[in-house]
Amino acid sequence: MRAFLLSAFLVLASCTPKPSSEIEKWEAQANDITIIRDDFGVPHIYGKTDADAVFGLLYAQCEDDFNRVEQNYIWATGRLAEVEGEEALYSDLRAKLFMTEEEAKAKYGESPEWLKELCNAFADGINYYLYTHPEVKPRLLTRFEPWMPMYFSEGSIGGDIERISIPKIKAFYESGMEIPEMELIKQQQKEEMAEPQGSNGIAISGELTQSGNAMLLINPHTSFYFRGEVHVVSEEGLNAYGAVTWGQFFVYQGFNEKTGWMHTSTYTDVMDEFKETVVKNNNKLFYAYGDELRPVDSLEVTLKYKEGDSMKEKIFPMYRTHHGPITHMVDGQWTASAMMWEPVKALEQSYIRTKQEGYDGFREMMDIRTNSSNNTVYADAEGNIAYFHGNFVPKRDTIFDFTQPVDGSNPKTDWQGLHTVDENILVLNPENGWIQNCNSTPYTSALEFSPKREDYPKYMSRDQENFRGIHAIELLTGRSGYTLDSLIHLAHDPYLPAFKALIPGLVQAYDTYPSLELKDAIDELRNWDFATSKESVAMTLAHYYGMACYSKAERPEGMYSMQWVEYWGSDWPDEKKLEVFKEVVETLENDFGTWNMPWGEVNRYQRLNGDIRQPFDDAKPSIPIGFASGTWGALAAYGARYDNNTKKIYGTRGNSFVAAVEFGDKVKAKTMLAGGQSGDPDSPHFNDQAQRYADMEFKDAAYYKEDVLKRAKRTYRPGE
Repeated sequence: MRAFLLSAFLVLASCTPKPSSEIEKWEAQANDITIIRDDFGVPHIYGKTDADAVFGLLYAQCEDDFNRVEQNYIWATGRLAEVEGEEALYSDLRAKLFMTEEEAKAKYGESPEWLKELCNAFADGINYYLYTHPEVKPRLLTRFEPWMPMYFSEGSIGGDIERISIPKIKAFYESGMEIPEMELIKQQQKEEMAEPQGSNGIAISGELTQSGNAMLLINPHTSFYFRGEVHVVSEEGLNAYGAVTWGQFFVYQGFNEKTGWMHTSTYTDVMDEFKETVVKNNNKLFYAYGDELRPVDSLEVTLKYKEGDSMKEKIFPMYRTHHGPITHMVDGQWTASAMMWEPVKALEQSYIRTKQEGYDGFREMMDIRTNSSNNTVYADAEGNIAYFHGNFVPKRDTIFDFTQPVDGSNPKTDWQGLHTVDENILVLNPENGWIQNCNSTPYTSALEFSPKREDYPKYMSRDQENFRGIHAIELLTGRSGYTLDSLIHLAHDPYLPAFKALIPGLVQAYDTYPSLELKDAIDELRNWDFATSKESVAMTLAHYYGMACYSKAERPEGMYSMQWVEYWGSDWPDEKKLEVFKEVVETLENDFGTWNMPWGEVNRYQRLNGDIRQPFDDAKPSIPIGFASGTWGALAAYGARYDNNTKKIYGTRGNSFVAAVEFGDKVKAKTMLAGGQSGDPDSPHFNDQAQRYADMEFKDAAYYKEDVLKRAKRTYRPGE
């Protein structure tokens, strides 16, 4: 009787009543699902089938942060302009250039039945949440569909599509022009100054641990609150714990009882640009390919955009060749962008990964070869550690320079299939006993046991180091006796190698051209050990000086970011160094009344509400943070991408979800999530990990059912 009354009430309360058969289906599936929230609000979802587990996972995600679930699909499906206005039209057009809604539906229809069931459960879990929570008012998406995951299939921050320039698309589809060179330069400089994207992955052999078990550091650097922490279990072999990107139905970076996987952004060349020779014949467009003319695939898309309180529409043409969609102009030629776009296989790989129980199965899963934007650092209970550099690498003719747009009319520039996993860069159980990847070169991933650059095509990886990679190598070399706690300590080591390269040259410049007004500030840097801390004034001076160099200093041709810092610290003229440092001192004095500012007074953590972009405010409470930007070599990266015109620096990205995992007879892990599990400011789990985050006080992950039950604070079924 009670169940009947509840169902009747919900039907009346819902703004958009659904057929009772669908509601009854949701309710029946919800009865096979249990959600247990632990003392940090982490959801442990138990279902009979994998589809049950996915249903419960999406329901729990919506409880924690429906705003971010919806936002990710508004963006991914190309409907951002409907909530953000006309300026977002070209983000939407980019999504449609690679896949229209009709094509996404077709991809879903072509999927294997087991994947369709998971996609159905994805949609049902969210829709049931909306049905049972009529007080939640979506900004746009009042109903989710099972084809939507085709747009959001891999888990990384936007995936490869984020690397396709929106301004270039706008310039081409708005006026048929190339983006002006000065605008390109400004965009490039803005990207160079931004807090770097990326992650750290470290795998430790049991030979170097106290327990004799392999360990894995899972350390993605994403926007804060970009991923939640989850544990999802089914009676069909699923038992995965880790970080899930809001709105996706697989654990993206995490572990099960036998294996762990950490993805770091790859800089393998997996995207290429093809300049097409386009001609018009009888009002139809063709492009040259060898001795033939092929028709350009031309279609139209109607995009909606918000203007005030009304909704308007704009029709765009879309052009594609066999290389990919036309996205911009280069040297007056239409240019197509090619990248991995196999959403069905990508979803399959993302989910299958979570259920592997050893290296052989994991290696076989990698043969799907659709994890295009990431490297993978791996460890397992068998004692294996491994590193896969990329997973989707097209074969190309090395006579062409694919770092630049190539001639699409020449068939020899075409991709010639994919490299096998064995042909890709792979490290397995190196004799040094550890593997590291911090988005840097794979050729230093395992000391002298690293892959050799001469063994691979140049396009397989760029050979560039960064300061995080240098830092990791220094910390790992010659160490042993690791525990989970010591691995966490290593991951937060305060030393910043970039400043060892940058600051001594500044001090030397001052000694050559001393001035009384800078003496005390220079002495702070002179006596500094290049380690960050909340108390360090030198850290404040160094950070502001380093950022000023990125803004004002010259960048010699042929150098990349790390080499620029080395150049600014050595060969850059002394007068320029001192001129920039003087401006830094003046900026601090203007902003804070003194340059003598401890880093923790300047560098803060603040989470005021559930907004995706936080409205930072110097007058409101915040927490001092001793961590530093990954730009300077901090493994525990902490940086800002926006500031809302505040004087202080408020973190927006870096360490977001972190896990240290040990594999043995039983898996053990300690984890940390920036802020907390919930996006609701009224939840006790909105900010309950913030101080622990600042203090490096990790929590134990409850993986086994008996441990989950001991820490259970709420047990329920979806809809209750």
